[in-house]
Amino acid sequence: MARRPGAPAAYGEDFSFVSPLVKYLLFFFNMLFWVISMVMVAVGVYARLMKHAEAALACLAVDPAILLIVVGVLMFLLTFCGCIGSLRENICLLQTFSLCLTIVFLLQLAAGVLGFVFSDKARGKVSEIISNAIVHYRDDLDLQNLIDFGQKKFGCCGGISYKDWSLNMYFNCSEDNPSRERCSVPYSCCLPTPNQAVINTMCGQGMQALDYLEASKVIYTNGCIDRLVNWIHSNLFVLGGVALGLAIPQLVGILLSMILVSQIKDQIKLQLYNQQHRADPWY
Repeated sequence: MARRPGAPAAYGEDFSFVSPLVKYLLFFFNMLFWVISMVMVAVGVYARLMKHAEAALACLAVDPAILLIVVGVLMFLLTFCGCIGSLRENICLLQTFSLCLTIVFLLQLAAGVLGFVFSDKARGKVSEIISNAIVHYRDDLDLQNLIDFGQKKFGCCGGISYKDWSLNMYFNCSEDNPSRERCSVPYSCCLPTPNQAVINTMCGQGMQALDYLEASKVIYTNGCIDRLVNWIHSNLFVLGGVALGLAIPQLVGILLSMILVSQIKDQIKLQLYNQQHRADPWY
């Protein structure tokens, strides 16, 4: 039968605007991060149950275990929308996924810009966090290991200088301090000794009582804040690559979801057109 002049070209019954490649690529993309989110939640719950986080809460703005759980749950819900939306070709879920992912990307971008613009305030916040961590150095083993690792990695001691360790009650230089570590610094502040078989954990004994020149012969005297800033400046390309690596999956997810939504809408229009013109004798 002749087709009405001006009518769209007819498509077969099996034709679909929805590309299986886009659909299942988005599905497996979300499935991967869905699994990662469950691992994050499991690790966060395990960390929360296996240790008391009072010390971590005292020196950090947020308990790392709680932060891991919250981020994991949010990622789980977001990737769930992406998985089910792509598999069921649900426009509502796909648009929710795309919108939330766009908001997350913009928030990360804004945080990076604000951190760069207000670098002095960011530096002050880092200094406050390090000072609080020094105060609670002996209260939490994980925190202690983290500080020791940072000081050895960056070759530094304390926040601004090695004398910041007086903030800790065990290392405080006051006369009434009965601690055997009075006026000392942790062993991680000490300069490395070549071919040392056994670590001398008492190498920082009495170092706060010495001036910079004398102390620099045994320990690192520079603070970790300056070392951290210098490390960031010397590794800007690496940090930029990491930021790009985090941004690319988000942009890919946004792009794939938008393409799939557009294809689903075209498919719906095709189905409506076929239904309206199925009984048309000119169709």
